[in-house]
Amino acid sequence: MQKKNVWIGLIVVLASTLHVNAQNAKKDCTYKRWFVGSSLYLLGNFAKVNNPEYVQLNVGYRITPKDVVSFRFKRSVYAWPLGIPFASPSFDAPGKNYPGHARILAPTLGYQRFFWKGAYASVQALNAFEKYLDEDNNKIGNGFTLYMDFYLGYQFKFFKNRFFFEPAIGISYWPIRTNVPESFKSVEKKWSNYFIQPGFDFGFNF
Repeated sequence: MQKKNVWIGLIVVLASTLHVNAQNAKKDCTYKRWFVGSSLYLLGNFAKVNNPEYVQLNVGYRITPKDVVSFRFKRSVYAWPLGIPFASPSFDAPGKNYPGHARILAPTLGYQRFFWKGAYASVQALNAFEKYLDEDNNKIGNGFTLYMDFYLGYQFKFFKNRFFFEPAIGISYWPIRTNVPESFKSVEKKWSNYFIQPGFDFGFNF
């Protein structure tokens, strides 16, 4: 009799598990797992001085409603040490910039975790292949920088979850930086190897 009760209990548990899995499968088939997007940093391309020539394309996949992996491609130009705080009087000030500029191509891998409603934390590993040019636009070297970007933000959804916007605050830290020309290194050694930055990603779910 006792064994019979055990078997009945197991059957009930298995039946309820299958029912839950069936419900989850139904949700999954309608869940928008993929997205493409970019960043409002594109608006910086309207600048007439030190135009960043910024390009960013995001492609992501939601493993679960709370876990997201992504691939990003970034391209930009910068002419000042990235460690200078954005609000500092030294930011883009005369005599504080590089004697030239750097161009980067940066494939990026990321992971995002939602922990409460639209609130999330994310980490991005940005692999920047850099080309350094002098003030006459002549190439003076190639380098590599690994940027680790950490963000806390919130995702706002629009039009039945077709579109989203993700304002965030983050910190970018570069533990690896190689082959920086001496003329650039002498300028940036005065500054930290990290900076705080906002995030303004947006995207389309499908």
